[in-house]
Amino acid sequence: MAKEPSQNKEKEQLDSKYLNQINPKIPNNSNQTYSSEENDRRLESASQKTGVLPRSFINTLNKIKQEIDPKSGESEEQVLNKYRKSRLRTALSIKFILLLIIVPLLTHQLTKTFLLTPIINQYFHNHEEVVFINKDLEEEAFEELSHYEEILRFQGLIGLREPLTDEEVEEKVQEKAQEITEAYRGQGINSIGNVFADLFSVTAFAIVIVSSRKEIEVLKSFLDEILYGLSDPAKAFLIILFTDMFVGFHSPHGWEVILEGVAHHFGLPENQEFNFLFIATFPVILDTVLKYWIFRYLNRISPSAVATYKNMNE
Repeated sequence: MAKEPSQNKEKEQLDSKYLNQINPKIPNNSNQTYSSEENDRRLESASQKTGVLPRSFINTLNKIKQEIDPKSGESEEQVLNKYRKSRLRTALSIKFILLLIIVPLLTHQLTKTFLLTPIINQYFHNHEEVVFINKDLEEEAFEELSHYEEILRFQGLIGLREPLTDEEVEEKVQEKAQEITEAYRGQGINSIGNVFADLFSVTAFAIVIVSSRKEIEVLKSFLDEILYGLSDPAKAFLIILFTDMFVGFHSPHGWEVILEGVAHHFGLPENQEFNFLFIATFPVILDTVLKYWIFRYLNRISPSAVATYKNMNE
C-alpha cells in the first residue's frame, strides 16, 4: 500500500511528458489555471474560427446593415469623406500629369527660341562653309539639286516651257542651290537646338520628379486604381494592344519609323546596322519584361484577367 503514491506520481510524470511531445505549447503544470476572462476570449476566438457561417458573409451582412440603417450618420460621413478624398486625389493627379507634360515642353520651346537658336545662328553665320551637319543631308541636297536640273531640261524637251540655254539652266540651278543651302542650314540649326533643348527639358522633368514625392505617391495610387479597377476583358485588351503594337509581328516597321524620326529630330545620320540591332534586341527585352510582370504581379492580383488574356491571345 505504501507504493501507490509513488506509482501515481510516476504516472503523472509520464502523462505530462507525453503531452509535451504532442504539443509543446500546452502547459504541463497541473497547478496553472486560467481566469474566466481568458477562457471567454479563447472561446470567442474559437467560435469565430469555427462558426456556422463564414466571417466574410457575416461582415458583408454587417456592412449592408450599416449602409441601410438611417441612424448610422457615421457611415454617411465616411462615404462623404471617401468621396472627397477620391475627388481631391483625381484633381491632384490630373494637375500633376499636366505639369509633367507642360513643364518640359515649355522649357524646350523657351530655351530653344530665346537661348539656343540665336547662339547657333551666330555660329553658322561666322562659319559660312558649314552647311550640312552630316553626310546624309549632303547627299539628299545633291539629289534634290540634280533632280531639279533634270526637271528643267525635261520640261523644255516636251514643250511644257520654252527650251532653256545652258546659261539659263545654270542660273536657275544656282538659285535653287542657294535655296537648298538655306533650307539645310536651317535644318542643321534646328537639329542642334533640339539636342540641347531636350537636355534642358529632361533636367526640368527630373527637377519636377525629385521635388514632388507626395504627388508621385498620389499619382501612383490613382493609376493603380484605374488600371486594376478595369474589367478583365479590358485588361486583356490593353495588354494585347500593347504587345502587338510594340513586340508583335508588325512592330519592326513601327520601330523603324520611330528610329528614323529620332534621327531626323537630332540631325543624326541613319545607321541601318544600329536599327537592325535595336529591332532585334529591344522588343525581345520588352516582351520578356511584360511576361514577367504578367507572371509575377498580374497573375497574383487578377488571375481571371490573365486567363482572359490567354484565351483572347490564342
